Amino acid sequence: MTRLKSVALATVATLPFALGGCMGGGPIPDASAPITQQEAQQGSEFHPQLLQEFGGTYQGPQAAYVESVGKNIAVQSGLGNARSAFTVSLLNSSVNNAFAVPGGYIYTTRQLVSLMNNEAELAGVLGHEVGHVAARHSQRRQAKAQRNSILGTAGAILSSVLLGNSEIGNTLSRGFLQGSQLLTLKFSRSQELESDELGIEYLTKAGYDPRAMGTVLQSLAAQNALDARLQGRDNASVPEWASTHPDPAGRVRTALAKAGQTTGTTNRDTFLTRIDGLLYGDDPKQGVIEGRQFLHPELRLAFTAPQGFYMVNGTRAVSINGQSGKAQMSTGPYSGNLDSYVRGVFTALGGEEQKLAPASVRRTTVNGLPAAVGSARVNNGQSQVDVTVFAYEFSNSRAFHFATISQAGKSGAFSQMFNSMRRLSQSEANQIVPRKLDIVTVRSGDTIQSLSNRMAYDTGKVERFRVLNGLSSSDTLRAGQKVKVVVRGR
Repeated sequence: MTRLKSVALATVATLPFALGGCMGGGPIPDASAPITQQEAQQGSEFHPQLLQEFGGTYQGPQAAYVESVGKNIAVQSGLGNARSAFTVSLLNSSVNNAFAVPGGYIYTTRQLVSLMNNEAELAGVLGHEVGHVAARHSQRRQAKAQRNSILGTAGAILSSVLLGNSEIGNTLSRGFLQGSQLLTLKFSRSQELESDELGIEYLTKAGYDPRAMGTVLQSLAAQNALDARLQGRDNASVPEWASTHPDPAGRVRTALAKAGQTTGTTNRDTFLTRIDGLLYGDDPKQGVIEGRQFLHPELRLAFTAPQGFYMVNGTRAVSINGQSGKAQMSTGPYSGNLDSYVRGVFTALGGEEQKLAPASVRRTTVNGLPAAVGSARVNNGQSQVDVTVFAYEFSNSRAFHFATISQAGKSGAFSQMFNSMRRLSQSEANQIVPRKLDIVTVRSGDTIQSLSNRMAYDTGKVERFRVLNGLSSSDTLRAGQKVKVVVRGR
């Protein structure tokens, strides 16, 4: 959650592409047809909005390296003969994701780059995204949506893609997911496999090892499973309404089979050297998640998620997700009246389609903060849900709030979280420093256990180290090998 965002939930402007179906839009277009002037104009219009929505561009030598690799792989597509025809951006986001929009605009997050282990994997991910653009998947979905009148042109569509994502089925849920890094939609399995195949084709043309498409998907599957265990979830699948990257394990075998026995360069050591020092996990300027705690050193606030819930730190909101409900912590324009603020959040959540208002607004105090809470029971198809807004005044001009949705009568699951909101002391804020990648060369006597001890985490050190470096449970280290370690650093 960035420092100066001030928007109520469900008021974030969406990108005017149409929500589409899985496949469709007529015959499959020529995947080597050059970028059209219309596509280039579309991409240039939405590029600034996407940067803002996904944390902005990451600055530094690592970004220049990602851009160079991305442009090298993009020219293999035939969409444009010059590197200048493409815009490749490294995003300052702690979510594992990558996506593209028409016109040759390609994006990957620094967190996903951190998970990679060689340059061929980076080229494969970016090539996959180029494949979505080349196959005109967005346009095909848009055309089908217009034919079927699915949500008109109000939805947002990002070619998200390597990882897949979620479609939001109703106005209320859409309001909860907008304004965070969960605002991405789902391509069909056929489209994902088509982009995998195109990415492998581009890798081969560029002289990279095409098997990298499969190995990076393996790492992502392993990371999903590890996240599930660390967050206390029963399986590696994020709930559908909050999914940004469904488990890609099913595509690994297909990708490896497509690559066959062809080999090529991986540039492992070059890649690791070039990403040394890359910010890992949350950027303190956007707040950090430590276990069940969310801490924001610049906004000077902290709260604790309920037991059994996990958090995703988005650009405009922090999402708190669990099987018994979901919530977001965000902010909005504040005029000094908490009652009006709470009612305004309800209005924004309901949107034009559903007039939403609390039955009443109750004033209270939480850890010395003036607070107000309101609830409403809403029909959600064949069942009822409770929507609650709990707001806190931090100054005469700034307030923050939780907006939660749960089964009727089950909103008590968030009571502990509501009562945990507090001001963060300056000394606590000063102690929050970022995590970064440190590329080290294995020395004689180093082991997975000894290097894992350097990982800047209290739990799961060995498991985190293995997944970060693409190491299986049977793999060992050899002297001279480069590996990634996550450390604390300014």
